[in-house]
Amino acid sequence: MELLWEMSGWAGAVAILSAYLAVSMGWLKAGKGFQAANLVGACAFIVNGAFHEAWPSVTTNVAWFLISAVALIRMRSAKVLPAAAADAPQVQFPGVCDTTGPINIVETPRAARLT
Repeated sequence: MELLWEMSGWAGAVAILSAYLAVSMGWLKAGKGFQAANLVGACAFIVNGAFHEAWPSVTTNVAWFLISAVALIRMRSAKVLPAAAADAPQVQFPGVCDTTGPINIVETPRAARLT
């Protein structure tokens, strides 16, 4: 039975580190797959930490689990259509040039050379 708890810990480590590597290398977007891997990995670490009575680790992984769970719930409930972003009002900040339309390139006259 102890082997099962150890395997759980190693599986959690593989899940979390693989997800982190994939996002860091650009192979995976930090979306549902990333959050699901973190959720599963945190569960495995919770099981392993509880077996070893490593309560700080268990507490950290409960928080990790909750963060991933909330992120997944928010992703599931957010149904943003790509067209909706285009319809959103544009914000213009003072002192920042508007770059949403065509940009005119204007050359300034160069100083005359002394010969």
